[in-house]
Parts: sequence; C-alpha cells; structure tokens
Amino acid sequence: MTYLERAQTKTPDFFEEDSLGFGDGPTVITSHPEAIQYILSRDRVASLKKNRVPATAKNRQAFSAPGEFNRILSPLIGDTSAIMLSGEQHKTRRQLMAPAFHGDRLTVYGQLICDLTHEQVNTLAPGQPFAARDLTQQISLQTIAKVVLGFTDGPKSQTMLNILTETADGFGSPASAMLLFFNALQKDLGAWSPWGRFLQLKRQLDELLYTEIDTRLQHPDPSRTDILSMLMASRTEAGEALTKQELRDELIALLLAGHETTATAIAWSLYWIHRDTGVKEKLLAELDALSPNASPSEIAQLPYLSAVCKETLRRSPVAMFTFPRVAQEPVDILGYHFEPETVFLGCIFLTHQRPDIFPNPTVFRPERFLERKFSPYEFIPFGNGARRCVGEALAQYEQKLAIATLLRNYTFRLAHQTPEKAKRRGVTLAPARGVPMIFEGKKSP
Repeated sequence: MTYLERAQTKTPDFFEEDSLGFGDGPTVITSHPEAIQYILSRDRVASLKKNRVPATAKNRQAFSAPGEFNRILSPLIGDTSAIMLSGEQHKTRRQLMAPAFHGDRLTVYGQLICDLTHEQVNTLAPGQPFAARDLTQQISLQTIAKVVLGFTDGPKSQTMLNILTETADGFGSPASAMLLFFNALQKDLGAWSPWGRFLQLKRQLDELLYTEIDTRLQHPDPSRTDILSMLMASRTEAGEALTKQELRDELIALLLAGHETTATAIAWSLYWIHRDTGVKEKLLAELDALSPNASPSEIAQLPYLSAVCKETLRRSPVAMFTFPRVAQEPVDILGYHFEPETVFLGCIFLTHQRPDIFPNPTVFRPERFLERKFSPYEFIPFGNGARRCVGEALAQYEQKLAIATLLRNYTFRLAHQTPEKAKRRGVTLAPARGVPMIFEGKKSP
C-alpha cells in the first residue's frame, strides 16, 4: 500500500501533505469527485497574490490556478509557455493553441501516426528483446516533432530528436529528477556533470529552434500545417503575434510534455494488454473485423480499443495530481471548512482507485467503460477546468492508433510475468522497468 493510499484510509475525503511545498498555506489532497468538481470548476481569473479581485457574491469561494506552481520546469521550458502563465494570459494562450489539437486537425495527423509506428517497429528484429517504453518514446517523439515542427527526415530533424531524447532521459529517474526540485543541485560543473550536460543540450536545442523560427519568419509559407506555423500566424484579439521567446518556450513544452506522457501511456497499454489474454483476444477480434483499408478515424472510434486505452489511463495514470488550485476566500466543501491560501490537489491516482466508482479497482477491466459513462471528475487522466491538458485529444488519438497499428500488424509478448510497477519519471509516473518485451515478428497477411 502506497503512502497516498494509507493517508486516504485514515481520512478518505481530504488529507494534508505539506511536504509538496505549494504556496504559503497548507496543501490538501482529495480524491472525492464532488470535491474535485467543486474546486476545478471554480477557477478565478486572478492569479495567486497578483491582480487580486475584490470578493463579491459572484466570485466568492473561487480558486486560482497560478502558473508559477510550475516554476520547477522553468529551466526546461522557460517562463512564457502556456503552462507557466496565469489568469487572462493563460486563457489567451490556450485559445491560440487549441485549434491545433482538435477537429479536422486530428485527421491530418492520423496516417502520420500509423506510418511512424510502422517505421519504428521495423527497426526491431524477430526474437529481439526491447523495452516497450523505448519503442513508444520514439514513436511519440517522431510524431510530436512532425506535428509541432513539420520536420521531414533529415540531419536537422534527427539531431533535434536525439537532443530531445537525451534531455528527457536525463530527468528520467527519481534521482535525476531531483535536479529540478532543488536549486542547490543545479551546478554547472562542466559537460560531464548532470546539470552541465543539461545546459549544453539546452543551448544546442535553442540554437536549432531559434534558427528554425528565424527561417520561417524570413520565408513564410502559408501552405504549412504544423503547429509552429499556426502559432506564428496566430494573433491575439489585440493583433499581437507571439515573440520568438514565446514561440521557443511553447515548442519546448509541446515537444517534451507532448511526447513523454503519450509514450508512457502507450507503453502501459502494451503491458496491460499482454498481461491479460482475455483482453488481448477481445481487442484482436475487434481489430481483425476491420476492413484492411480502414481509415485512422474509423480505427479510433472502435469501442473496445477506446475502452482499453481509457482503462489503461485509469489503472496507470501518467499524472498523479491535477494542477494545484488555491482558495482565494474561506471555502466549505463536503462539510469541511478551509481558510484562504489553502492549496488543493485532486489526486488522479486515488480517484481512479476508488471502489465506490470503479469496483475491484486493481483489476484491469476495459468493460467498465462500455457499461457506464463516468463523469469528467471521476475519470480525470488529463485534469479538468482551466488547466485541462490542451493536447488531450491528440494524445488519446495517438494512443489508440499506435496500439491498433502494433497489434494489427505485429506480435509481441512480455519478456516475463513479473508485475510492472510505477516509478516517477520527471514529474510523471512511468513503468519502472520500461515493460520488457520480445518482438516475435510481423503477422502473416
């Protein structure tokens, strides 16, 4: 039983955990869907200790979602990306970015995801052992690089992908992730030191990104459909374009966060599918019933495939908590009273393990998502409210298409039956051993 599970057993609705170090007030964790809904659906525009708005009957008992809580990520992604902003600035930036991840844009990315999945599997030899997390990282990294930057294969693209992979892996273990949490460890002792190597990679990545931005500014191409081109063409209501620094920070945030989380979700999917023969057989039967020429959109709408992907995100959520909210006024929730400056975290992991919502929660059972519809505060893998993940639709689309492409065309097996456990990878939760698997080969036509 984990620390969080033990704490919830003692105080099921709310419990304090001040070691997380958010804000000036106490940090309170909850897994109760009603409490999470109350907190996440009452975001106030004003940020923590900035732009205070006088309390009125309309905004009393509201919560802020200050971007400065992401300050530990500043060395990685800078200070001007959407996840670092608060209030109206955050809202405006999300409005600029949202169209790139929804609607018709997804259909443009569908075949790309399938093709890149084939491309990465073709680097494996039959009988070869591999870590699923390494394979899915390359699939997701290639996908996000092409979606965000529009890169085609070439030396420039490969150099950037190599730098991104090394940067992400550099914070992959709990020990190395401590570099982000403690400023005292951020010492540049040369390229052989962890922080020194990170700074070297950051400089190389910045040089590539700024060169790409300058080139696009000098030679605009309105036919391009990648996210960088869309962001460069976008304007705020005041007619302002994003600065080079803002473009750079958004690109880094999208490239790193956009591939790390999705890669982990796909790897967990492969683990759970191959752990349960019944689940695998049902999924294969659904996939085999497809037309050979089924479109990516048709594949993504398959009910059991969707249920498997959702159950993966329920059983093994990539994020542990929702984004912190801060009470701006005294607040009463479920009969509990909290003072201003109390920081609230919705615990995604504990919410997904509640037996009153998900009976037998430790059992991987996709059918639960076919039997009922869960509220967005019961099943909450991407957060909710003003800080809901902007790339949610693309992440789910990629998860479904990558899994479908892998299982329709190739066969794999787990290298052993030892249960896979979650461990912290940067600020996410990933399979501790990376899901060791054996590639058995391509399926017969």
